[in-house]
Amino acid sequence: MKLHWQIFIAIGLAIVAGISTGETAGFGSFLFYDAYVFLGTLFLNALKMLIVPLIFSSIICGVGNMGDLGGLGRLGGKTIAYYLTTSFIAILIGLILVNIIEPGIIDGEAVRDRVGLTEDISHITEKIEGKGAGDITGIFLRMVPINIVAAAANGQMLGIIFFGLLFGYFLTQIANEKKSVLLTFWNAVLAVMMKMTDWVMKFAPIGVFGLVAKVVASTGLDAFLPLAYFFFTVVLALAIHAFGVMPLLLKFVGRVEPSRHYKAMVPALLTSFSTSSSSATLPITLECVEKNAGVSNRTSSFVLPLGATINMDGTALYECIAAMFIAQAYGLELGFTQQFLIVLTALVTSIGVAGIPAASLVAISIILATIGLPLEGIGLILAVDRVLDMCRTSVNVFSDSCGAVIIARSEGEDQVLRS
Repeated sequence: MKLHWQIFIAIGLAIVAGISTGETAGFGSFLFYDAYVFLGTLFLNALKMLIVPLIFSSIICGVGNMGDLGGLGRLGGKTIAYYLTTSFIAILIGLILVNIIEPGIIDGEAVRDRVGLTEDISHITEKIEGKGAGDITGIFLRMVPINIVAAAANGQMLGIIFFGLLFGYFLTQIANEKKSVLLTFWNAVLAVMMKMTDWVMKFAPIGVFGLVAKVVASTGLDAFLPLAYFFFTVVLALAIHAFGVMPLLLKFVGRVEPSRHYKAMVPALLTSFSTSSSSATLPITLECVEKNAGVSNRTSSFVLPLGATINMDGTALYECIAAMFIAQAYGLELGFTQQFLIVLTALVTSIGVAGIPAASLVAISIILATIGLPLEGIGLILAVDRVLDMCRTSVNVFSDSCGAVIIARSEGEDQVLRS
């Protein structure tokens, strides 16, 4: 049975199990919920274990195998241009829909009184403030880490990618006999990491079962109801971007058949949906793009790790809608200047959002502080944030993969999505 069908079945069984057991069912001191948490956490840890060595080796190999600065500059320019364009389009889609639907206003009145804040809101606000969310310049400072080992240990992917790019480039500038030794080593490391990824993915259905069952058991299916309008607005905007904008780009810019790419990316999309982490999904994304879509390692090893860190279409879209929804819920009318500020801040903050679950809450706090809204407004979206996190992460990953395909085609790779 294909892996994506195994994952589909696991998700279905997880929903049934989560609804049936809840958080309290079990035998004596053994709770089914604890078993879900264990299975999900174990799988997520296994994926995260692969991230740093996989990203580092793939970037070094991708840049080192190019052989010349012209190739790196051309590929880098195309990648950055694609990511900025798609993120900006995603934000505009979110801004247009949230202004049309106005989820924060029901029957002509702000929903502040209808949607209560959580009891833990003060604690959550303190936690977000404690991360220094207001310092946007910190996003760029993290690109140049003081200690690369510490950056790897702390999962600071921007620093790892920047160091990997420098290492790969200057690897091409040394004598051939030394360069060949290092390239052979890093290519071997990358091959080993891909083998390890294949092995970890054999356990994906079990891990996905645990992750999804935990969410359903703790929130139930009623988690959407209090904020149905907000939920609908975000999901509709994500759908327009994923099933409208992306296929058009694939068809007319990449000159490939979009349906083939959707089919190729099913395992990665299901994994990203269940883990809510584009970084944890990166090993599977690389495998799907290279093996299923036919993109070369030269392109995918550069475009995808960079995209997992700076390309967050779904997150940027969500941040924009969330900020506008909170403003509407408080009964505030934002003019063009304030809305443009939201768009700009969402674009910048989405670049530095960590590819882990709920990281966008920190970015949203930056936007709220920028336009003068209270941070406690974040409490309004907590009820549905986890489920929407799963949806927007899938859009993030799919956009990364589309970028790899489009850029590969622009580089003359005719084998992409041809079989």
